[in-house]
Amino acid sequence: MPRDFKREYKVRSQKDRDDRSYRRRARRLLQKKLGIKKLKGKDVDHKDGNPRNNSRSNLRVRSKSSNRRSNYA
Repeated sequence: MPRDFKREYKVRSQKDRDDRSYRRRARRLLQKKLGIKKLKGKDVDHKDGNPRNNSRSNLRVRSKSSNRRSNYA
């Protein structure tokens, strides 16, 4: 049975959009909690690596270089 690449692409791109929206939501949560100045030049990191888990205990603020380096190590 041949693969349906069009459907696979659609499903994957939708998941990527959803994950991106959850990451933005996490940033807004921490901005509200900590203030905008505390996050200037920093990233919001999910401790367990799951962008859909936006509980406060799972979020932390990290520098951009260490956060983006740790996800690909």
